[in-house]
Amino acid sequence: MTASILESEIPGTTVTGSLPSLATGICTTPLLEETIGENFGRAVAAFGDRDALVDRTTGRRWTYAALAEEVDALALGLLGLGLVKGDRIGIWAPNCAEWTMTQFAAAKIGLILVNVNPAYRAHEVEYVLNQAGVRALVAAERFKTSDYAGMIAEVRPRCPELEHVVLIGQDGWRSLMAAGRRGDRRALAAAEAALTPDDPINIQYTSGTTGFPKGATLSHRNILNNGFFVGELCRYTDADRVCVPVPFYHCFGMTMGTLAAISHGACVVIPSPVFDARATLAAVQAERCTSLYGVPTMFISELADPDFASFDLSSLRTGIMSGSPCPVEIMRQVVERMGMVEVTICYGMTETSPVATQTRPDDSLERRVSTVGRVGPHLEVKVIDPETGALVARGRPGEVCTRGYSVMLGYWEQPDKTAESVDPDGWMHTGDIGIMDEDGYLSITGRIKDMVIRGGENVYPREVEEFLYTHPDILDAQVIGVPDERYGEELMACLRMRPGAEPLTAESLRVFCKGKLAHFKIPRYVQVVDAYPMTISGKVRKMEMRERAIDQLGLRHLLATEHA
Repeated sequence: MTASILESEIPGTTVTGSLPSLATGICTTPLLEETIGENFGRAVAAFGDRDALVDRTTGRRWTYAALAEEVDALALGLLGLGLVKGDRIGIWAPNCAEWTMTQFAAAKIGLILVNVNPAYRAHEVEYVLNQAGVRALVAAERFKTSDYAGMIAEVRPRCPELEHVVLIGQDGWRSLMAAGRRGDRRALAAAEAALTPDDPINIQYTSGTTGFPKGATLSHRNILNNGFFVGELCRYTDADRVCVPVPFYHCFGMTMGTLAAISHGACVVIPSPVFDARATLAAVQAERCTSLYGVPTMFISELADPDFASFDLSSLRTGIMSGSPCPVEIMRQVVERMGMVEVTICYGMTETSPVATQTRPDDSLERRVSTVGRVGPHLEVKVIDPETGALVARGRPGEVCTRGYSVMLGYWEQPDKTAESVDPDGWMHTGDIGIMDEDGYLSITGRIKDMVIRGGENVYPREVEEFLYTHPDILDAQVIGVPDERYGEELMACLRMRPGAEPLTAESLRVFCKGKLAHFKIPRYVQVVDAYPMTISGKVRKMEMRERAIDQLGLRHLLATEHA
């Protein structure tokens, strides 16, 4: 049954002349106080013969009962490697059934799953493996131009804690599963019995303003409940079939996707290893999917497919659009041309598991295209003056903060960074500027810091700048975001060159970055400058640089595009 969820002002708080920008999600359905493994076990018991997972690329499918057998075998195989509760296990692969199996197997025995972005290159994965102290790594052998096995071989001598590497579909994987099938199930039961919902179970790396990613550490309670209540607001039941073209390595795929579906007995459909518009449309048609996920650029690509009209999408009812602002016209087309009349918008961040606010299926189209919804169940959201910390009145802009079960345990082994983001009262400071209206709907209007969101991927310029400094001819680098019709934003590198050096072009910089930076972090535009605009205190005026760049590139018209 769908939870009854209301948004309410928190009593005892007032802002003169107006309601305060402070709200809580009151819900009649209690939080799930169980582990992911326990929740999965309940789903298996209730829906054993129903479809649980479909991998379209390989043509494989599993019922809940069959998936449980694979998960248990993998969990026992991992125990046989000597891994114990609290050990970190990395997963580095595009979307595939084995990704999901690893997610649930790790959760059942208390291993902390470390999500590694499939687009990472050698130096990025080396940092993550060492920062998290990963003992075992499950990885694809290769995909497209990514030679995962080769990169692992390159960095492994510099990763002293990495003891086991298992390549999906290769001899190591087959041996691991075979050993697990022969394993003692009493060991699995003992491992599960030692777990609690508050145990850390997942580390997701987010780009850091210091130039290095930070590992947001999440518990069973964090991500299981977030997935469950997102699913509640999508009105999921065991009759739903959820098409998940967004990456599993991100909260969007593994929490809003897999956990939202599995916790309701629904089926997860993997249309392709990475996003492919045609494959996604084909999966919806063939599997009669009722729900479809994506960032706006994914929906734009699907709608633009020349054969779009030939696909039968009549099974679609709902879905989630998230990751970056949604253009109004695209949302209208998703509702009218794709039939997703109950599609919702979600807002949040990795550190909040991720969803903090969500539109409801019965919200008007105007609400769904102009806001990111209302506070989620069992959560609090407020908007404050970022300078004073005081609540602002509804209708006034300020920094968005959220508190509740969804807030991460902290950044892995970085208590100082945790304290910068989560205050002593448990509020997560998002760094986003937003406005809460009189009815509690939130609109995101900007960011305090200069994070760029390119096609749903968060990119912190400082991280890219730190890498660009390794180029022998670059004296200084400043990276900014500029508007882009397809991806929402693109990166522009403003470079100061060393005396006598040949100016870099966009193409020559791309060649330097290729294979070393994830593709979405490589600047599309390059400008060589003699100096940067500076404040009196000596800080670079990035907003001024951005405004100049928008005019120089002729992108001013894109700022007029209406977004939520």
